[in-house]
Amino acid sequence: MNALATPFMADPAAEDLPAAEELARALADARPSDIVAAALRTVGRERLALVSSFGTESAALLKVMAEVDAAIPVIFLDTGWIFEETLAYRDTLIKTLGLSDVRSIKPSEEALRQTDANGDLWFSDPDACCRIRKVEPLARALKPFSAWINGRKRFQGGLRAAIPVVEQDGARLKFNPFANVTRAEIEAIYESADLPPHPLVASGFLSVGCMPCTSRTEAGEDARAGRWRGRAKTECGIHITKTA
Repeated sequence: MNALATPFMADPAAEDLPAAEELARALADARPSDIVAAALRTVGRERLALVSSFGTESAALLKVMAEVDAAIPVIFLDTGWIFEETLAYRDTLIKTLGLSDVRSIKPSEEALRQTDANGDLWFSDPDACCRIRKVEPLARALKPFSAWINGRKRFQGGLRAAIPVVEQDGARLKFNPFANVTRAEIEAIYESADLPPHPLVASGFLSVGCMPCTSRTEAGEDARAGRWRGRAKTECGIHITKTA
């Protein structure tokens, strides 16, 4: 896996890009692979990244991306609280799919010392924990890029229920190739490509994030019910779209 390179350069997110609304209309009914290909054509490989949690449904989008271009950079946020099973799954998918540029990004050591020296911020202030372990590291990792791809789906509900296939995220474009897909279609990708499941699925984890804030899902519950259980929180913050 490659280290994140951050040479001095003009901010590529400041470049003139097509309007997100225009792209969203043009790609509204496109297949996921066509949306990934459109993102690649729009900004080029050097300015495009896919952000993946290597979670329970991540292999499907990574498979689609790899069929378009396995060298598109993939950003993985290694928060320090990631399940060992997820780290192993990341390495398995890298080999299985031939991913050639996966960048594991960690939180700032200084931020951890100043804000979470005891490692218990997840309990007292989970929003602040997500900010220093996910939101800020992702902002840093995305600096060289003009657009990014993620795996949110409308069927996940909540803030995700009406996401377009392309949206504006500050100065960057944000592509959601799986916005329109169904759970059955994702399962079909796994089956047709013989993709390995996340190791924790068999133990009842249907959505996997950081260890302290992830629990098993009970029968009949939504797949994301085990994330931040007992709290009003439903998102880590990386998908709170910026308008400027």
